[in-house]
Amino acid sequence: QVQLVESGGGLVQAGGSLRLSCAASGSGFSINTMGWYRQAPGKQRELVADSTKIGSTNYGDSVKGRFTISRDNAKNTVYLQMNSLKPEDTAVYYCKVRAGIRDLEVWGQGTLVTVSS
Repeated sequence: QVQLVESGGGLVQAGGSLRLSCAASGSGFSINTMGWYRQAPGKQRELVADSTKIGSTNYGDSVKGRFTISRDNAKNTVYLQMNSLKPEDTAVYYCKVRAGIRDLEVWGQGTLVTVSS
């Protein structure tokens, strides 16, 4: 079984930065795609960024140029560096991975990011 532990959320002022981390643990599985999604109150969950094992990345249009996803395959950890934060970035951020030979989808519990003006 793969479990995800997210950290790094919190309260920041507009223009500030945060770095989120998501560590995957569990034996018997390899980690394939890793990524981040977010959901703000009253809005649908949306893609923030994801990354394949070889480093190909995708970003949501609203975060391009401000956020950067990276991963450390040896540590089974994915990061999201968030710069130039805006109040509209306020949301619960969820880590999602696909693991194992069957590419099973696993979600974290989420971490809250609040950006104040």
